[in-house]
Amino acid sequence: MSMVKLGNTDLEVTELAFGAWAIGGWMWGGNDDSDSLRALEASIDMGITTIDTAPVYGFGKSEEIVGDAIQGKRDRVQILTKYGLRWNTTKGNFYFHSTKEDGTPVDLHRYARKESIIEECEDSLRRLKTDYIDLYQIHWPDITTPVEESMEAVELLIRQGKVKAAAVSNYPVDDMKEAKKVTTLASNQVPYSMVNRGIEKDTIPYCIDNKIGILVYSPLQRGLLTGKISPDHKFNSGDHRPGTPWFRKENIVRINQFLDQIRPIARDKGVSLTQLVLRWTLQQPGITCILAGARNEEQLSDNAGTMNFFLLEEEMDIINQYLEKLELNLEGQ
Repeated sequence: MSMVKLGNTDLEVTELAFGAWAIGGWMWGGNDDSDSLRALEASIDMGITTIDTAPVYGFGKSEEIVGDAIQGKRDRVQILTKYGLRWNTTKGNFYFHSTKEDGTPVDLHRYARKESIIEECEDSLRRLKTDYIDLYQIHWPDITTPVEESMEAVELLIRQGKVKAAAVSNYPVDDMKEAKKVTTLASNQVPYSMVNRGIEKDTIPYCIDNKIGILVYSPLQRGLLTGKISPDHKFNSGDHRPGTPWFRKENIVRINQFLDQIRPIARDKGVSLTQLVLRWTLQQPGITCILAGARNEEQLSDNAGTMNFFLLEEEMDIINQYLEKLELNLEGQ
């Protein structure tokens, strides 16, 4: 698996990373921990050694599974985790109400004051069973805390050797500008897919101009772009996806029609639809790395095949022409 540098830092990541949100179970209708552990171990063996997680993914569960998977392999992996989205405090800016897998109600807050970041880092290190984090990302902007204070806290962690590089996630351009005054930003982790391209207007141009890497999450639009979800798909209890605009029945129908249009390209290249979608995403300007989740080895193997081929310019053009004609109802996004 080829490695790429993140921005102006010395940190290298794999172009395809293991996205560990779903293995936490929360908001994904649960998960089998043993399947997740095997998938992570297989990922490392396949050369997909960059793993992106966060404390809130399963309220510590995802980090703990990652920690188990990397034992004896720490020097082979790059651990990306986050801070600033808390479920165990009422401080900061209220984000939304949710429930844990056992039905326990929980309120999420965006909170990134210095003392909170230091505490979160220690908790993540413990769950991950490691003494350093390769890339530490603020999960969401916190309007109650100056950007400078959050970045100064991460700079302190870097000086202490507990963090290798600083990054942000879901940050608009103005906040990135403030962050850059304090620290070297390795990357911005943002949502991006064939059907969610909002970052193309401002975020991508700014990151290209300022040599900031772009880590893409939800490149398969949470599974929708695999072509395996029908309008009458039955989701498990606790699965958040039906509540998002892309999963409205009318949008699922239209997206599946679009996917049928590009299937011949996948067939001609001898690749899966998932691989085609991921490869298109990775070949977009400014994209450094794509995070693809996998709950089991089968999904992981499919994702890994993305790195075995390239799309020709004319193939990209054909896909883009179909995309231009795709109309979705995303009101309320």
